[in-house]
Amino acid sequence: MKILNDLYDYNLKIYQDEDYFKFSLDSILLAEYIKLKNNDKIIDLCTGNAPIPLILSTKYDNEIYGIEIQNNVYNNAIDSITYNNLQEQIKIINDDVKNVKNYFPGNNFDVVSCNPPFFKYNKNALINEVEEKAISRHEIKVSLEELCWQINYLLKDNGCSYMVHRADRLTELTIILNNYGIAIKELVFIKTNKSAELALVLIKAVKKGKLGVKVKCLDVQDLKTYKNIFD
Repeated sequence: MKILNDLYDYNLKIYQDEDYFKFSLDSILLAEYIKLKNNDKIIDLCTGNAPIPLILSTKYDNEIYGIEIQNNVYNNAIDSITYNNLQEQIKIINDDVKNVKNYFPGNNFDVVSCNPPFFKYNKNALINEVEEKAISRHEIKVSLEELCWQINYLLKDNGCSYMVHRADRLTELTIILNNYGIAIKELVFIKTNKSAELALVLIKAVKKGKLGVKVKCLDVQDLKTYKNIFD
């Protein structure tokens, strides 16, 4: 069932489907983490129902692109953008992220963001019976390697990639990004509960960037708001 929800406390509304994968804290934290300069061109890969572009629109005037493969989820994104009168600022493409080269030349974006599927896919994996949820959570349509190829293709030299992922896949992600000449410059490990485990990590990486990484840890379990937490 399609419903209209508040988008956290950003004074925006977002359409979601109760049967699909909804936006979560991951998307809010990533959107808050992204920093744009005037005239930066940005694209959000695997944008879902566009929570990241919507949140960014409250902070920046930059034109924002997104790409989402699932028709129903894409339609929710378009309806949300229209409801909030953001059609002139946010443009969403309904296609496989691997086809992004059909829409944009290489070395074209200053910033590429992504909240990707977190889990590897194999025939023995426990997959949600709802296809939309399965595609959002597992690498059924695109792998981490394929996403990093697209990031490398899209980014200008010295452009920034922002991503949120599971901390237990950080080694794999670092190796893949390094293979494409994209250097991780900052890691922010996220603590979301009283457990000692840091399950999530925010990643900033730079194409053809120099070596050197800053590491931070953010405890969000008791925060009443996530707005401007990285300012």
